[in-house]
Formats: sequence, C-alpha cells, structure tokens
Amino acid sequence: MPDLSQIVKAYDVRGVVPDQWDEPLSELFGAAFARVTGAAALVVGHDMRPSSPGLSRAFARGAASLGVDVTEIGLCSTDQLYFASGHLGLPGAMFTASHNPAQYNGIKMCRAGAAPVGQDTGLADIRALVEEWAETGAPEPAADPGTITQRDVLTDYAAHLRSLVDLTAIRPLKVVVDAGNGMGGHTVPTVFDGLPLELDALYFELDGTFPHHEANPLDPKNIVDLQARVRETGADLGLAFDGDADRCFVVDERGEPVAPSAITALVAARELAKHPGGTIIHNCITSWSVPEVVKENGGTPIRTRVGHSFIKAEMARTGAIFGGEHSAHYYFRDFWNADTGMLAALHVLAALGGQQQPLSHLVESYDRYAASGEINSTVADQTGRMEAVKAAYEGRKDEGIELDELDGLTITSADWWFNLRPSNTEPLLRLNVEARDRQTADRVRDEVLAQVRA
Repeated sequence: MPDLSQIVKAYDVRGVVPDQWDEPLSELFGAAFARVTGAAALVVGHDMRPSSPGLSRAFARGAASLGVDVTEIGLCSTDQLYFASGHLGLPGAMFTASHNPAQYNGIKMCRAGAAPVGQDTGLADIRALVEEWAETGAPEPAADPGTITQRDVLTDYAAHLRSLVDLTAIRPLKVVVDAGNGMGGHTVPTVFDGLPLELDALYFELDGTFPHHEANPLDPKNIVDLQARVRETGADLGLAFDGDADRCFVVDERGEPVAPSAITALVAARELAKHPGGTIIHNCITSWSVPEVVKENGGTPIRTRVGHSFIKAEMARTGAIFGGEHSAHYYFRDFWNADTGMLAALHVLAALGGQQQPLSHLVESYDRYAASGEINSTVADQTGRMEAVKAAYEGRKDEGIELDELDGLTITSADWWFNLRPSNTEPLLRLNVEARDRQTADRVRDEVLAQVRA
C-alpha cells in the first residue's frame, strides 16, 4: 500500500512521480474528492509538467466513475483554476507542484467558490478513503457514470481580473516578465492583451523541466536574469511568476527587488480607496509597515498565522477585502478570497502607470524598515532550540520586550521584532527579523542565530 503520509501535506498533495504516486493513485484521489465533496460536478486543471495531463485525466476518470460530471479546463495557472471554481460554483482540483523540481507533481484542491481544502476541511478524509481503496480496491462505479468535457476559461479569467482594476488611463509602461517556463507564459499574454504595455517576455515557453532556472522567484538566484534584463532595457519594472503563476514577485526600474510586504501595503491602500474602512489580513511576519499603512488609510489590520488556509479562513470570517503574505501570495475578496499574483501585478501596473514617478519612488512610503529576509537553520531539536530562545528573551520583559506564540515565537521590542517558526515538513527553524535600521536588524539576527545554532 502506498505511504500517503509522505505526499499528503497540510494543504495539498505533493510528491515525486511515479515513485511516490502515479495515475492509478490519482484516479483514487479523484473518486475520493468526489465522495468527500458530495458534488454533482467539479472542475480540473493542470500545469505544464510532463506528468500533469495524465494525472489530471486519471483524477477526472476517478470522479466520473462515481457519477460526477467533470469539466476539464486544461492548461491553466492555479489562480485560473480558482477562478473557474468561483465562476462556475464547482469544487476544483489543480495539478501542479508549484516551484518544486520537474519530477514532482501535486494536487491543490478546493470546494465550490475556491474555498480551501486542508487537513481539517476534507483532506484527511480524502486521504483515508484513498488508503482504504488502495488496499481493498476501487469503489463500486456508479450505474450512470459522469461526463468529462472540456472548456476554455482563459479569456473569462482575464476579463474578470481586468474588471477589478482600472488600467484604461495608465501611461505606457515597459515591463519585463519572467515566467520561468511556467504558467505565467500561458496567462500573461491574454491578461495583458490590449493594455498600453510593451511586454518583454522571458522564458514564456511552457516547459515543466524548467531549463533556465527554478520557477521560485523568492530565491534571489532565480530573478538574476529578470534583474539584468530590466537594467539592460531601461524597463519600468519586472515581474516574476512562480511555476503555477499564483505568486508574483516585483523588481523596480533599477532591477532591485520590491519586498512583498511593500506590495501588500501598496495594494491594501488601493483596495481601501475602493472599500473605505475595510479589513486587511496580514500574517505575523509581514513588515510593521503593512498595519501602519492600513491604519493610515482608514482600514483595520488583522494579524494571522502564516499559510493560505489561515489567511483564507480569516478573510471569510471577517469579510476582509484583501490579504497579503511575505511569500508574495495576495488574496482578494473580489476573487473568492483566493490568492492571485496576477491581480496584484495589475494593481502595481495601475499604481505605477497612474503617476509619473518611477516604481522605486512609489514604493518608498511602503518600505520603511530593515528586514533580514527568511533565514533557515537546520536544527535536530526544533523544540529545544525554540525553548532556549524563548527563555533568553522572557527574562527581558522589563526592557519592554513582548512575546507571543500565535505562530511559532514572536518577540517584539520598541525598535525591532523577530519571528522564529519551525518548518512543518523539514528539520528547519525559519527566522525573520525586522528593525528600524539595518545595524539593529543585523545585531538581533546574529543574537538569535547564535541561540538557534548553538
């Protein structure tokens, strides 16, 4: 029997194909997803990985075998699948392993309206059924099997995004886009079509072997080509998408990275202009600048744990209009609370094109502090090291130091804060530090790392 503990993660299914999972197993996942959602119909899409079409079709067969009608939307970005789920009112499954290497693949699942499926919202039940059927055999097929039909939703997806951001009056902009051979190469040409943009396309060929670089723009080595092209061509900005194009990373006209927290603050200000007094969600490792900008623009900031399931749940609970994470995931109420890097990119283009200053000047007011970025340390005893760091700072409360454990350990002072979180999947501790100046940020970083790596 397959060891599903290796591939069923907190929020999705992900593993090496065919070593850890394959098409027969995907067929069981399709049947289990149909059974758990209880839906009469669902929608399925896939990225450009070599294994994606076969896995996606197997999943569709599994669902159809239990009498469920399946709409295949074919090649798509993850946020395009979320659009289809929301627009059609159907549960959905996206076949992608995002930025993981080519031999990986996975399934991101959602209920109708793009509502997330995680361990506590159906994924554990799906896993249990797949494990049962892998041992006893596939479930009895329905007397009347479902249909499998194809539908192209790319133009509808682009039209929906364009309806949410007014780009009609922007000045002409030159933008370099690095799709990393991922699904941005599929979506960007249609979404940008007809806009006053000169598009310089890097690595738009769909190729799930990622011949140029990993499709993970948060790793600095993967945006080197983008930065160079922006500088060489005098472009106004650069955009980089990850493999399934649900995340977007921005570089300014100098080729310098723009912090995702600054993008979160910029988009929050724009959304609050449309929805005065709205609520904005941010996770516990976004910059201090995010809640500050939200308050300055008349909104209410709410801090939550890292991870899309927590952000989406909090958005649904509070009716928040927007949410952002340090990892360049951006969530919109007008997009069924789902994350879409493309919509965030359109907001940046609208903000930049609506005035004459360069992007570096535009984001200055949203990027106020010195940050370390996320620093990973391999640690055998995560709990022990966390407790050691906690003990070191608990004794300093008389210095105005505050402690909270919303997500890992966050220590806050008047001039700095840091968060230390264990990885869910690896023996790592992740450290993020921010301070009012670079010298303080470096000092706090070194103090904490000395404890973590002792």
